[in-house]
Amino acid sequence: MIGAAALTGVLVSAPPAAADTADTVAPDLQSFYDQEPSWKPCGGGLDGLECAKIVVPMDYDNPKGEKIRVAISRHKATDRDHRRGVLLINPGGPGGTGLGMAQYLSDQRIAEVYDLIGFDPRGVGKSTQLRCTEPDLDDLELSSRPTNAELHNFTEAARRTEEGCDRTAGSLRPHITTANTARDMDVIRGVLGEEKTNYLGYSYGTYLGAVYGSLFPDRMDRSVLDSSIHPDRVWRDTWLAMSRAHTENVERFTEWAAENDAELGLGDSPEAVFQTMEDVAQQLHENPVDGFDRTSFDQTVFGLNRDQGRWDVLASFISSFRDGDSAAAREAAKAGSLRIAADRERLADGGPSTFTTIRCEADWPKGTGGYYADMREYTDKYAYGLGAMLSAPDACTFRSYTPDEKPVELKRDGYPTGIVVQGHYDTQTAWAGGPAMAKRLRDSLIIVENDSNHGYYGGPDYDCVTEQIDDYLIDGILPGSATTCPGQPMPNLKSADTADEDNLTEKVQEQIDEEEEQPAPPVPAPIPAA
Repeated sequence: MIGAAALTGVLVSAPPAAADTADTVAPDLQSFYDQEPSWKPCGGGLDGLECAKIVVPMDYDNPKGEKIRVAISRHKATDRDHRRGVLLINPGGPGGTGLGMAQYLSDQRIAEVYDLIGFDPRGVGKSTQLRCTEPDLDDLELSSRPTNAELHNFTEAARRTEEGCDRTAGSLRPHITTANTARDMDVIRGVLGEEKTNYLGYSYGTYLGAVYGSLFPDRMDRSVLDSSIHPDRVWRDTWLAMSRAHTENVERFTEWAAENDAELGLGDSPEAVFQTMEDVAQQLHENPVDGFDRTSFDQTVFGLNRDQGRWDVLASFISSFRDGDSAAAREAAKAGSLRIAADRERLADGGPSTFTTIRCEADWPKGTGGYYADMREYTDKYAYGLGAMLSAPDACTFRSYTPDEKPVELKRDGYPTGIVVQGHYDTQTAWAGGPAMAKRLRDSLIIVENDSNHGYYGGPDYDCVTEQIDDYLIDGILPGSATTCPGQPMPNLKSADTADEDNLTEKVQEQIDEEEEQPAPPVPAPIPAA
């Protein structure tokens, strides 16, 4: 393999010396940093990776107390002569498992000069797990467009979720926080014998990286925050912004569908397309197809609309219901159910207990009056952004414990300028988060124009982003303070390659499979699966 220096003509730094942590680590933490990991092949489909587990304090304020394990993976730099350290990678979540990230990025140029380090954060995967009891919600109607009488069902679902977590979370739960995960990252750095950490985080991982840099500025080197959390929206406002962003993207879909009315027949104006969607939603509310009702329709639109490169699939899904309980409608119901199940499975495969708990590290409003007012507003304005569900009372509203510390104040004081990447219409971490995080940290901003995707570096359609980040991570060359890259094109319905014979279910399955290949799969929405 050609070395990075030969490719760029710029010399990368020499391999760093082993870290001497004696002057930077508290004495009662030193033994954790002095561990020698026992590396073994990962197995389980993680070909080419080696894995180990390290021990960290459950409570960093009491390092002599209980301990837990954190699982890490490694893909060694292939150009050892130009190796410049380790790159820790987090896929988001919160609660996303990260061991496989070292494998996912092993064919990128960064794998030549970095040891790629994946890890399962505390609470998930092969690390010490947090296991909450899942509540029984079968008796609750959790509609995407609830009546006033149904608002209480969401409160009851939230209470049961919190009670279930309190029942089996043991003493671990208060210590499942972003700050403690960042502290675990620093132990990983020390165990690997590195003076500095380089970092790549997607989605929630952007916030984790910003927290690490704020806590350990002298130990952070280069950092990339891809599809950023807004630094001032931790955490309830993140979900409200997600609802609004999804709705904005649906509005973009109606404009595209109107422009392609000759091929789609959904309406010759955005308003007409939206009315077609509303007519279908009402029809399914009155007469569900094979149990597929209005809530299911709203949830499927939520799942399909975020991929503008496959808006033809969303259009086909909508049009299939217009003739009522037909073969086409039954096929669409099957495809929609597949989409909903995939979104729920993604949350279940990650760390649903950690997903809930991380969001409880920040205070949520108490009482239900404010939530109910928001639910009424968001039901009216953002039905296809699942506004009622994302503005409803949460398990964190009824948090049964008090976190040990407040969320970390984000700042960049003492480590190099990094890069934030953000898409204009990211439905998962809304656009405003990128510029806000770049401003807070005084980082460079890469803007992906007119794009609704989520997680760009290493993605097949985003060579512009990948090339600029490679320049930075490998050679230290920053892009401009605010630069642009092209987004994913919308479907060209006049192109012959869009006229395939796959049925709707097969097309939805293709979309789901493509998402699994993304560096940062869509953020799970905190939607009760009643």
